[in-house]
Amino acid sequence: VSEGEVPQPALVPGRLWHFTLRNRLAVAPMTRVSATDNGTPTAGMADHYQAFAEGGFGLIITEGTYTDSAYAQGYTNQPGIVTAAHTRGWSTVTARIHAAGAAVFLQLTHAGALSQGNPHRPGVTAGPSPVRPRGEMRPEYGGTGPWPLPREMSLVDIRDATRGFAEAALRARTAGFDGVEIHAADGHLIDQFLTPRTNRRTDAYNGHTLSGRLRLLTHVITHVRAAVGIDFLLGVRLSRTEVNDVEHSWDGPEEAREIFCAAAHAGASYLHIAVGSGDWPRTATLETGESLTALARRTTGLPVIANGGMHDPSRARDVLTGGHADLLSLGRGALANPDLPRLLADGQSVGPVDHGMISPAAGPDNTAHRRTRHDRT
Repeated sequence: VSEGEVPQPALVPGRLWHFTLRNRLAVAPMTRVSATDNGTPTAGMADHYQAFAEGGFGLIITEGTYTDSAYAQGYTNQPGIVTAAHTRGWSTVTARIHAAGAAVFLQLTHAGALSQGNPHRPGVTAGPSPVRPRGEMRPEYGGTGPWPLPREMSLVDIRDATRGFAEAALRARTAGFDGVEIHAADGHLIDQFLTPRTNRRTDAYNGHTLSGRLRLLTHVITHVRAAVGIDFLLGVRLSRTEVNDVEHSWDGPEEAREIFCAAAHAGASYLHIAVGSGDWPRTATLETGESLTALARRTTGLPVIANGGMHDPSRARDVLTGGHADLLSLGRGALANPDLPRLLADGQSVGPVDHGMISPAAGPDNTAHRRTRHDRT
């Protein structure tokens, strides 16, 4: 930055509670289908994440990682954090990222009814109620046709899933992660409990009241917090829409506020909110004129990470200077520009997104993304 020039606010050091990050740019969690058949992270995964750390990102949030060997796994070659081998594999990843100067959080996820390749229970899925998810399975992740009809989870199943999140978080801490992020967005299990269409229960987790729909989310947060202690960062990823159900949305600003506050009161350290990667000002703006992320910051007092097209430097500046978020997470923009923070610091242009990089067909060594990076430089 030349003398007198105002720096890009995304490059200013960021904070998540006691944790200081070298900037406010994070790599968003992105599915890669690159673990071994038994869910162990590979050397190629370590290379992939290290490239972002070397490119200057302050924080890396990993792809969704399954939390138990019952119903949590969503697809084949998804990484887990269930076994000692998983923990050792992730230890290599975290060491490489830390050596390159970045922090790293593990995203913990349970696919629930959106499982389409769980070798532990082939063809069997479980969710809050026996309601078939909308849309169809994704061929790139090994599925085809309509989603299976899930079995309704018993109270024992729910207890075991909750315990799985807590035990997975403990293993993540052992593996050297700086924090964990609970995936409660995009139609996965916790989101299925939050959604009236898929949650038709009549017990304490009932879908007829917001308090009932929130119960799994708050129970998972409190159990994870009790397991890892107060000094370990614990984030929650939320979205008011679902990847498999474009018609779904939360019921206005009041429901959004209740969800945010419930997560905060249960023990979340930050909220990571996805609002879509298209027209961010439109998709993030509520009926009141306030952005979803600004509402989360104002009502909870927690740090907020905004996701959705944040590789655009002008959008990044507006979101941060406008008080909409504390940090920004990038998905496709980071794949196209694994060195994006360095590009911004040097005043260089940010490269366009090549959709070939997004597909799992790019391979576990991420050759498509490396070739694009080389061509641009």
